[in-house]
Amino acid sequence: MIGYTPGMKLPGIKRKPTRAIDVGGVIIGGDAPVVVQSMTNTQTADAAATLAQIRELTAAGAQLVRVATPTPDDTAALKQIAAESPVPIVADVHFHFERAMEAIAAGVAKIRLNPGNIQNRDEVQRVIDAAGAAGVAIRVGVNEGSVANRRDKQQLARDLTIPLEQLMLEKLTEYCEIFSCAGFDKLVLSAKSHDAVTTICVNRAISQRFDFPLHLGVTHAGTATTGAIRSAAALGALLSEGIGDTIRISYAGSPIPEVTAAKELLASLRLAPRDRAELIACPTCGRLQMDLGPIIAEVEAALQSIKTGRPIKVAMMGCVVNGPGEADNADIAICAGKGKAILYCNGQRVKNVPTDDIAKTVIEEVKKLAAKNL
Repeated sequence: MIGYTPGMKLPGIKRKPTRAIDVGGVIIGGDAPVVVQSMTNTQTADAAATLAQIRELTAAGAQLVRVATPTPDDTAALKQIAAESPVPIVADVHFHFERAMEAIAAGVAKIRLNPGNIQNRDEVQRVIDAAGAAGVAIRVGVNEGSVANRRDKQQLARDLTIPLEQLMLEKLTEYCEIFSCAGFDKLVLSAKSHDAVTTICVNRAISQRFDFPLHLGVTHAGTATTGAIRSAAALGALLSEGIGDTIRISYAGSPIPEVTAAKELLASLRLAPRDRAELIACPTCGRLQMDLGPIIAEVEAALQSIKTGRPIKVAMMGCVVNGPGEADNADIAICAGKGKAILYCNGQRVKNVPTDDIAKTVIEEVKKLAAKNL
């Protein structure tokens, strides 16, 4: 089986060239790989809890982590968080320019800012000046839920007659003009909707108009059950067209699975190498002679924590129809039968394994192979 080696070019999707933006040493855009990021759901003011979750996210594969900063207590904790975090920190700022100024002073690498939420242009300018002086990047974004001007009834009436993706592009263009006039170009752009088609359409339009790197995501995607599908539909379509420089898959609940899903999406599109095993499993049809589902689930859970150094393909097959063929193409495979399974390594039959030992045996073989690679 052909594996990944450092420096190896992965064939496939050609990405659209964008500007390269340095975010605390992580490059977004240019010819850099697509960056995976997530967001904590702790109270940022609790620095210890926030740092603990940041470390979990980093261990899962996140390269940037965003934290909410709605209060002065949150930004007061940022100095410690930014100093001790293993990855660059992004401060999420919405309505209070003071929080942006405090976050920049605390040493974050990037802030998320929506100029439409800060009405005073002098305050926006102060944030831009402070970010420029500190070398802090700014993500400028529009979301479906906040793009219409609800403060001006006449403007709102007009906004509601325009196709949503057009309105989002107009607003983002307006915001970019503010930064352009200020001479600030360390920008990352984003436009999010809960609707996959809207997300695809607006980001295609942004990619055609601007050469700033794009942050991709589906907002309000729901739980992992719905969020995984909506995110894969929108982000997969855009990434397959070469659009997107950093991504966040967002779920309601723990953010750790977001990172796992984002890494799987990128690896599936050959936009990132795998550093953990790839699990191939049969659809468990009526030909099965054992309950393979729980065994697959046990193996899948264990593989998440095993770094393999290069792609390792693990096949869990339930019958002789596709089992032997998958075994030929896998590093480690089992072909299940009645009361036992056959273990294959590198396409070679090794031994019979009782049902109760299948999961343990596969996990041990993966660990052995991983130890040789690392």
